[in-house]
Amino acid sequence: MSVSIVKLRILYIMKILLEKTDADHPMSAADIGKALGEYEMSADRKTVYNDIETLNEFGMDILQARGTNGGYYVGRREFELPELKLLVDAVQASKFISRNKSEELIRKLENLAGKYDASQLQRNVFICNRLKTGNETVYYNVDKIHAAILENKQIQYKYAEWTVQKRLKPKKNGAFYTVSPWALTWDDAYYYLIAYDEAADCIKHYRVDKMQQTSVTGRERIGKERFQNFDLAEFAKKTFSMYGGCDEEVTLVCENDIVGVILDRFGQEVFIVPVDEGHFRVRVLAAVSPQFFGWITGIGEKMRIAAPEHVRESYREYLLRIVSGYSV
Repeated sequence: MSVSIVKLRILYIMKILLEKTDADHPMSAADIGKALGEYEMSADRKTVYNDIETLNEFGMDILQARGTNGGYYVGRREFELPELKLLVDAVQASKFISRNKSEELIRKLENLAGKYDASQLQRNVFICNRLKTGNETVYYNVDKIHAAILENKQIQYKYAEWTVQKRLKPKKNGAFYTVSPWALTWDDAYYYLIAYDEAADCIKHYRVDKMQQTSVTGRERIGKERFQNFDLAEFAKKTFSMYGGCDEEVTLVCENDIVGVILDRFGQEVFIVPVDEGHFRVRVLAAVSPQFFGWITGIGEKMRIAAPEHVRESYREYLLRIVSGYSV
């Protein structure tokens, strides 16, 4: 028997064990030999035993179940079933991943499990009615942004917005944006580019699925000093729905039963000061914007802005503009 056939046989045995076995579904040496026939190969029991020993030496975790229905099966895998379920959930929940790409990625994740565990993943797939982007270019945008960061280059692209006809239309009459990319972040199931805009001399963020005709330029990135102490986690905490605004230290007075809302949004490092038996005060850094005011409004009477006064006044004006739209 040629060396190449021996190598192929071992690889097919590895494939069979990975795809068809687990602790509840072991395969005997005879079963493995029979399965090899699907690939027009054969092996007696002793050969199967030797090949399994070789695979164990290679690093595969192949275990043997004793007893009447015993046999060989793969123990520890690269990804455990709970880990794969978590990844499938993330793919399903991601708005920036299209339905077709979601289905493709989930099929690939299923291949990392045995066929019995894969069936459990299939039963958990519910993507039909999820909000999904139809923009397939997001994956290529992410790849180009990573390449630009690695190569220390700027990128250019057209940035689009939705029209009432449900089409993405380039902003600024189709002019190209040129920025220095420094990070990618994921917020509310969308990918965002964090970049330095030289023309505006500030850090900006852009939805990756709204970027069109993205390319890496030959110019080196700039704005490094702006990112020396940049904390992406802190940036995400203070920015509501990734909507820009002026950074302000805002004091909030809240009822005690919504302390979890504050901790979930701003982290457990915030300093909680009791006001009375039913209320506490907390000072947070927030990008003051309509989205921040909308978040406050959504919580309702259980939270109010205590300071600074100009933010309180801006919030009052925000509420009055909304109420005026409902006047009889």
